[in-house]
Amino acid sequence: MVASLGDDLRELQQQLCRGSLQRAYGSILDYMAQLRLHFARIHGERAVSALYQGRFDMTYFALFPPALRSRGLKLAVVFDYTSFAFEIWLAARNRPLQRRYRRLLSDNGWSKHRLVEPAVGIDAIVRVEVTDALALEETEALTVRIEAAAQALLDDLGCFLDTHDPPQAASRPGSL
Repeated sequence: MVASLGDDLRELQQQLCRGSLQRAYGSILDYMAQLRLHFARIHGERAVSALYQGRFDMTYFALFPPALRSRGLKLAVVFDYTSFAFEIWLAARNRPLQRRYRRLLSDNGWSKHRLVEPAVGIDAIVRVEVTDALALEETEALTVRIEAAAQALLDDLGCFLDTHDPPQAASRPGSL
């Protein structure tokens, strides 16, 4: 049986009264904001989007490496509340580009990382799980893991795209 809105609201109130929900959520948001600043310091403000806090679905920010930006693509550093994990996604500027690049990857045997099945409300083309939320207890190590995962995905995509979608005037993938 599905709970009523009133039941859900009472459950939310009980959880909020305990305080752990706010502390955990605040920790995730604080870390993601600091991680966003970390990437902005290294790569410049223009290479990093604002932080999207979400609605208990995801919290994320986007990275715009030149070789992806020129194709209308980006990497998203995501905390996914459903999987309760930190992830790196390949995403596109719009749905037509998302479909185009998913098809390009699928048709050409992309196997480095998991392709995401298209569906309503799905933004990822490729999804790489980095680690679960418990890694938040060691923020420095978590940051290193996220950076490494993002760079590995970018490197893999750079090689693939140079072969299967050569840039007209795009720069080399290089680094984030």
